[in-house]
Amino acid sequence: MGSNNTNKNQDLGLYFLEMARASSSMGVEDEKEESPMELNTINSSGGFLVVSPDKLSVKYTSVNLHGHDVGVVQANKPAPVKRLIYYFEIYVKDAGAKGQIAIGFTSETFKMRRQPGWEANSCGYHGDDGLLYRGQGKGDTFGPTFTSNDTIGGGINYASQEFFFTKNGAVVGAVFKDIKGPLFPTIAVHSLNEEVQVNFGQKKFAFDLKEYEAQERMKQQMTIEKISLPPNVSHRLVRSYLLHYGYEDTLNSFDLAGKSTVPPISFAQENGFDEQDIVYALNQRKTLRQLIRNGEIDAAFAKLHNWYPWIVQEDKSSTCFLLHCQKFIELVRVGALEEAVKYGRVELAKFFGLDEFENLVQDCVALLAYEKPQESSVGYLLEDSQREIVADMVNAMILSTNPNAKDFHGCLHSYLERLLRQLTACCLERRSMNGDQGEAFRLHRVLNSGKKGKC
Repeated sequence: MGSNNTNKNQDLGLYFLEMARASSSMGVEDEKEESPMELNTINSSGGFLVVSPDKLSVKYTSVNLHGHDVGVVQANKPAPVKRLIYYFEIYVKDAGAKGQIAIGFTSETFKMRRQPGWEANSCGYHGDDGLLYRGQGKGDTFGPTFTSNDTIGGGINYASQEFFFTKNGAVVGAVFKDIKGPLFPTIAVHSLNEEVQVNFGQKKFAFDLKEYEAQERMKQQMTIEKISLPPNVSHRLVRSYLLHYGYEDTLNSFDLAGKSTVPPISFAQENGFDEQDIVYALNQRKTLRQLIRNGEIDAAFAKLHNWYPWIVQEDKSSTCFLLHCQKFIELVRVGALEEAVKYGRVELAKFFGLDEFENLVQDCVALLAYEKPQESSVGYLLEDSQREIVADMVNAMILSTNPNAKDFHGCLHSYLERLLRQLTACCLERRSMNGDQGEAFRLHRVLNSGKKGKC
């Protein structure tokens, strides 16, 4: 093997070594944002209202003499932004003397003597006139008025960047969200005996939020489905995926199914698809993947020594390290602990003291310390996903030996995965343009939901 191929193999091995390290935290979701749970009694116009001990209801107890004698209170936290929709509701227990109740969203610097929507960086739906106020003294025609026994909701649709409001479980309307920065759910009362109760999700909403979210996702899906694609492009993507990862049996079934459709699906090369690189050594790659998936690491090693000896000739390479780790893991899996200890002393000991291997070596050895290692902090090593990483590494190494291979990335990822990575970049860019608001697109979820099935 030439020096260029050796460097390529080292790069590939290090990539999958990093994947193996990262898999220990793959299942951990991003830390959840704090959501509003109660009203903020510290930052409110307390001279005009009384907040209940549970901080979930408010009553106007003063006499309204001036326009700025508003009883306003925000939630204790801003609306979380890393989701599709945020929503909360109020129940009008008593509309009081004038029914000047409002619901909306305001910024942290909002003047707490004004109705939401009367000041800049705020938006409010008002019960006495049904108008929507958005930072100006004059409201816009919006919806019906509301009074005692009505349930009113306010929400933010981060996908469409809109505020929306509901009345008694039905959407009243929506308006573009032109306010940046954190926004606090806000309610206001402005005449004697007005009293409202707030629901931040501690009980069931009158509005069917899940159905609304489902409809929003359906809109997004319909938009995607309107995009024109070349004929059979999805079939070619799936086929290239199966070829890339050596799923030969599934590929044969897939092709057979394509031929039985009316009209039969043609897999002629076009639109940039080139199968020659990924057809390379298909049967051998299939065999090795099956062996590793079944935990037969010795057999996989033997096949590699026979078919591709240069891949495993460097005993301290990342490739050999991951294979040795997997052999150790398989011994622990079947309860052969003494054999695992002996194997570790011979094979894993070679990698002690080497910085790039240290963390994974420690995690492997730590498996011996637990009576039920699969339930421990290093239990991720016993999951099928760990076998897949090793199988993918071997697959990429073999593809890299193809003299016609065009690039390094072609050995790592299928066309489908590269497309999904591009999709991720686009989603991140769009989310960034919206101030990092909305649901995060996580590529590993998409890949794991499909690739980890037993093809």
